[in-house]
Amino acid sequence: MEDLDAAALEGLSHSPPRRKTHSYSQQLRDPIVGHPRRHQNHSLDEILIFGEKSNDGSLNASDDHGVHRYYGSDGSEIGISSDYNVDCSHSIRECGDGENRQQPLPEFVGSGGGVGVFRAPIRAPVHPSRPPCLELRPHPLRETQGGKMLKTIVTTESQLWAGQESGVRVWRYIDAYEAGTGKGASRKTRRGDEDTSPFYESASTPPVTCMLVDHGTNLVWSGHKDGKIRSWKMDQQFADETAFKEGFSFQAHRGPVLCMAISCYGDIWTGAEGGVIRVWQWESIEKSVSLSPEERRMAALLLERTVIDLKTLVTVNGVCSISSSDVKCLLSDSIRAKVWAVCSLSFSLWNAKTRELLKVFSIEGQIENRVDMPSSHDHAAEDEMNVKFVSKSKKEKSQGFLQRSRNAIMGAADAVRRAAKGAGALVEEIKKTETIMLASDGIIWTGCSNGVIVQWDGNGNRMYDFSHHPCAILCFCNHGSRVWVGYASGVIQVLDLEGNLTASWVAHNEPVIKMVIGNCYVFSLATHGGIRGWFISSPSPIDNILTTELSERANMYTRQENVTILVGTWNVGQGRASHNALMSWLGSAVSGVDIVVVGLEEVEMGAGFLAMSAAKETVGLEGSSVGQWWQDHIGKALGEGSTFERLGSRQLAALFIAIWVRKNLRPFVGDLDVAAVACGLGRAIGNKGGVGLRLRVFDRLMCFTNCHFAAHLEAVNRRNADFDHIFRTMTFSRSTTGAPATNPTVRGNNATIANPDEWRPDLSEADLVVFSGDFNYRLFGITYDEARDLVSQRSFDWLREKDQLKAEMKAGKVFQGMREAIITFPPTYKFDKGKPGLGGYDSGEKKRIPAWCDRVLYRDSRTAPTKEVSLDCPVIAAIIQYDACMDVTESDHKPVRCKLTVDIARADKSVRRQEFGRILDSSDAIRSSLEALSFVPEVSVSSNKITLKKQESFNLKISNMSGSEVVFFQIVCDGVSTIKDEQAEPNYRSRGSLGFPRWIEVMPTAGMIKADQVVDVCIRQEEVHKLEESGDGVPPSWWSEDTHDKELILSVVVRGACSSRTKMHQVHIRQCFSDNAFPVDQTSKLHI
Repeated sequence: MEDLDAAALEGLSHSPPRRKTHSYSQQLRDPIVGHPRRHQNHSLDEILIFGEKSNDGSLNASDDHGVHRYYGSDGSEIGISSDYNVDCSHSIRECGDGENRQQPLPEFVGSGGGVGVFRAPIRAPVHPSRPPCLELRPHPLRETQGGKMLKTIVTTESQLWAGQESGVRVWRYIDAYEAGTGKGASRKTRRGDEDTSPFYESASTPPVTCMLVDHGTNLVWSGHKDGKIRSWKMDQQFADETAFKEGFSFQAHRGPVLCMAISCYGDIWTGAEGGVIRVWQWESIEKSVSLSPEERRMAALLLERTVIDLKTLVTVNGVCSISSSDVKCLLSDSIRAKVWAVCSLSFSLWNAKTRELLKVFSIEGQIENRVDMPSSHDHAAEDEMNVKFVSKSKKEKSQGFLQRSRNAIMGAADAVRRAAKGAGALVEEIKKTETIMLASDGIIWTGCSNGVIVQWDGNGNRMYDFSHHPCAILCFCNHGSRVWVGYASGVIQVLDLEGNLTASWVAHNEPVIKMVIGNCYVFSLATHGGIRGWFISSPSPIDNILTTELSERANMYTRQENVTILVGTWNVGQGRASHNALMSWLGSAVSGVDIVVVGLEEVEMGAGFLAMSAAKETVGLEGSSVGQWWQDHIGKALGEGSTFERLGSRQLAALFIAIWVRKNLRPFVGDLDVAAVACGLGRAIGNKGGVGLRLRVFDRLMCFTNCHFAAHLEAVNRRNADFDHIFRTMTFSRSTTGAPATNPTVRGNNATIANPDEWRPDLSEADLVVFSGDFNYRLFGITYDEARDLVSQRSFDWLREKDQLKAEMKAGKVFQGMREAIITFPPTYKFDKGKPGLGGYDSGEKKRIPAWCDRVLYRDSRTAPTKEVSLDCPVIAAIIQYDACMDVTESDHKPVRCKLTVDIARADKSVRRQEFGRILDSSDAIRSSLEALSFVPEVSVSSNKITLKKQESFNLKISNMSGSEVVFFQIVCDGVSTIKDEQAEPNYRSRGSLGFPRWIEVMPTAGMIKADQVVDVCIRQEEVHKLEESGDGVPPSWWSEDTHDKELILSVVVRGACSSRTKMHQVHIRQCFSDNAFPVDQTSKLHI
């Protein structure tokens, strides 16, 4: 026996009770009257149990179900010892209604709760540790999003567009604060969008993979899984009842379009699998989108013929200069007229005008000289626009065999590399680039999977790297002097342009995959499809006003719900139960129950089975035929299909847990995740351990964990350690395969952490945590005969004092802060199989002391004993039934069941969003703050009309006149016109994304100007553009530029460090082939 276990034994009383001769073969059902009173300090005599006899087989269920009531020496029902830490606060709160009204049972509360990882998550009407947000689309349940999951978002001046698995949808900012589409809307709303702001949806398309906005043509482009690119008009008329349709579309790749970007010349660049990069020239696109719908099919075919495949261009004699990895991101560096192509472990840098490969370099910044041999997949990608492949020769087939052999060897090597990764071998795997951004000061930012941010100059030279959070960086967003960083942990951080951290908060309970700027908000999209908007100034005084006002109006959007949960646990001892046994245990107790959670232990044992299960877990496999048998038969007992619906299950070798939900509750329950933790030999074998389920019920997280701890009387500390290990390491994952979880920690709705980097286990973040199982805690300081004597007399007060679990909980060593109803049923272990009643206790040679091994405990949101349910304390549970089914004899354990009534407070997201909008409209302080955000410092531009002849250049000066404020500028081309008649009104046409014509070079096109500083912008006329050949050798004469004079409008757009508005100054530039010029002084200054 370990020293600590011995110490625990010494801490318990060993004074034996007075014994009474009794025949243990009797099944005692009637009250025993007249036996002498003893151990007065622990007596339950004359102390009544709370609650009356109920009609559903609760505490005082009938003997027909094998559940017993127990009485004191005078025939009165036994009650509670005052020596226990008992919470009776529930006794004043009745549960249910009418004849089914029940009173909660008194509970024992463990010590040590409320601190550290055992503290319940802090909740509030408005999250106290992050800025208040506009919930454009509240977190939908995952199960409601089949085929509709959002993948990306982009923004225009008046709209937010989202790409989903079945098309696109669009929100208008003027509707952002309106009631949800499920609140009396004229059109039918699918599940998951009942509280979403009004939106419009497109006709069905293949899944969207990426999107970009083209302000020059007022189009939104979407890339799709089927390899097509589709266009959508921004200014079209949307109707509630009619799905809007796509415009022009074309086949860009055979596989998915992984990313897109528009260069500063209006060309669309696309990236796909295998490192394929294609360029779709603006001249071709402009002609195609201008044609009628009837002509677009031919235009699409013509556009596909003119594609420029960059990977083909840089492949010489089978040697490719760029990586064959998938292209994850494309970035247009409009400041320097370059395009960045990002693979996981390398970059390629291209000239946006000539499409020349400038540089290939690694994530460490080292220049790479690649000699990649394109794989068969790459060849297919390069040749995907050909008609058909010719038949392979025998030689090619033999090469295919060699290629397959090579792939097999490389696959095996990769498996070894992955196995070595845990030892730190594959460092590059955790340094993969996930996202890229061009900051407003011209610096390139990349985010890595290990949380490292790298800053690069425009030539691909690595400058600095730093980290503020250990999780993967999935997206960036920049506005003025602020950079927002979205992490896989759901955290959003705000940095300045130097990389200094200025703010951080948990924005979502799942990874943040995209952020965009629109309508004074930073909109963030999480993997679950929820969209939230954060003020571009946050954190700021606006946040404090909104938090106060929304909190004061909490009663307007608070809604209360109630659910009843039945939790059952049974160590089945490798046996199988009869239908009658399952009905006695579960089927008889499901009346009025909304959720049923069943945990089993020792479903299947044996060294061979346990070893095989451990091996299967390592490759992501779980479950067994026996586990499936139990699911099917329990489902039959519950009425699965007609009354209940099975949500899911998890099996870890001998441990099993499954959950069923009543059908009328199903729309409000979802996001099911599973977990497993082994505590057997080497923490790897599943004979001991825990399996868990996590789900969202009325937007509140609930976790159910079924456990089997270490056996034997003396192993107290091993059992405590098993609990602690399970509680701290259980990590939930969407996968039901049992593979190690890869998802980040999912945090509950409005969960508060003072420091986003503070680690808390998944179980700590749940609003309700229920532990059930064979915990194996025994009775100390008592002999077998003494225990049998007290059980036969149904006097459990002294037995409870000898309960190891109660003693350890009282000392704060296990189940810290968790609650259990006072036990009033006989010990459930150990029985001879097949022997009914209390006479069935172990009669073998070992004569194991009866014990309450099988238990159910819980922790809710309460931080004070009598606190009422509210958005501050959103989940309050109470036990209304806790008993054992003593008539079930199929195992050496008796099954235990516990029924909880759970009150839930939730926020009506639609109403809260409306109140959010009303506060913005009515608050003078907020209006004043928003007006301050619209301030743009004074800037002067040296000229408004420029004439360029014969490759001349001109320096345009932009001066920051503010004296103290930083200014950010961007130069775009609002339109180009060919001057054929000096008397005619110019007809200006914008290029894609307000890009520049190829005959002019503007450098730089964006940047930062410090106070009282001046920046020189060089505007130079390039050599007249020569005719280029398209991808298939056809000269595109119908878009080539002529030698007429041309005029274009450059717009200098200026904003402050955090301005919500901009100022703009137009500069007219004429390219002269004739002697005509602007009759103005080019040095005149204009103030904006």
